[in-house]
Amino acid sequence: MTLSAAEAVQLEKIRREIFLALFIALAVAIYTVEALLPSPVLGLRLGFANILALTALFLYGVGAAWIVVLARIFIGSLLLGNLFSPGFLLSLSGGITAMTLMSAAKVLGGRFISPIGVSVLGAVGHIAGQLLVASWLLVRHAGLWHLAPPFMLVAVGTGVANGLAATLLIETLCRHPVFQPSAAAMRSTSSREKE
Repeated sequence: MTLSAAEAVQLEKIRREIFLALFIALAVAIYTVEALLPSPVLGLRLGFANILALTALFLYGVGAAWIVVLARIFIGSLLLGNLFSPGFLLSLSGGITAMTLMSAAKVLGGRFISPIGVSVLGAVGHIAGQLLVASWLLVRHAGLWHLAPPFMLVAVGTGVANGLAATLLIETLCRHPVFQPSAAAMRSTSSREKE
């Protein structure tokens, strides 16, 4: 079957929307399960749902990654029953800070920055955003900032782990036959983002 140029573009758009919906669904599921597991220290999470945001960022660009992150936070918080709670505000502030840093790193670094580097920036940004909002809204005490060094250390470790997982997922998806047209579109999307 031969597709016209317009049909090929439409098919690629549909394929992109399907994969983004899958990324969102998986990210919400991971986010929800992770929130239900006991936390070793003060609500620290490993951030495995960020693997899907990283994958969307590297395959589909900045806008797609923002959609995955914001949908994950809002839908996950709604499912957990904490929409607009302090926990939601911490999650949202961390997600926005992380995505701002990851987006900037991807746009400025282009093909010279790996998912691991972007993930570490995002993890550190997430902790920084949460600590800023926590100090502003919840705990107005200077002692809160004593938590920053150990939290940042954990963030670097989880950022590396999530970045490695995202790299493996991206490589696996790009090799899959169903994803081949998306890999070509990814290269053209990256070219357009630089302009």
